[in-house]
Amino acid sequence: MNNYFDNSYQNGYQTAAQAENELTLQRYVAGVMRRVYGQMTFGLLATALTSYLVLSSEPLKALLLSNKIIFLLMFVSELGLVIFLSARINKMSTTMSKVAFYLYSILNGITLAPIFFVYTSSSIAATFAITAGMFGAMTIFGYVTRQDLSKMGSFLFMALIGLIVCLVVNLFIHSTMFEMLISFAGVLIFVGLTAWDTQAIKRMCAEADSTAVGKVATMGALTLYLDFINLFIYLLRLFGDRN
Repeated sequence: MNNYFDNSYQNGYQTAAQAENELTLQRYVAGVMRRVYGQMTFGLLATALTSYLVLSSEPLKALLLSNKIIFLLMFVSELGLVIFLSARINKMSTTMSKVAFYLYSILNGITLAPIFFVYTSSSIAATFAITAGMFGAMTIFGYVTRQDLSKMGSFLFMALIGLIVCLVVNLFIHSTMFEMLISFAGVLIFVGLTAWDTQAIKRMCAEADSTAVGKVATMGALTLYLDFINLFIYLLRLFGDRN
């Protein structure tokens, strides 16, 4: 530790106290980020387990495949829950925000279950592994880079709006080539968003006081969870082998 303070001037700190404060802040942020990643991981596990349970139940499988209204209601419920959680998290208790996040993860597991009817299990597993590798690399980059990614965020947000518009258009034209282009663009957008969101969450963690840490962790977990799921879906559309 003494060597750390001896070298503090060389690292841009005017005093050893500033160096110590910075080290304390880094440890605090790292602790909050561990909560973010831990909660996100449990959310992914909840989604995977829910999909497995749905696939293991013949009545549930039949219900999802035969009743589009149920599937549409589940999708709308997911969207509404994300909007509600994003807008109301500051007024919710930490426990309620976690409950809402895990409820969303479970609902997402139900709506994602049908992909096993479309794609082979081996290609789903391979795509998940690729997604984990790409997500891991980009979130590490977003965490450790000293570059300010704020400007990139504005561009990615506009690109995401454009992606949504293209998805809606393709619902009517049903173009396979257009779908491939959309999927490729989706991969690029969510790769970039993973890095940008990680840096933004890191800043939120640094600014959060002890009373808001739980909510920050939940919001960060939801954000990265959505990045991971969307990246996985677009990669699957590009490289997944269909049944």
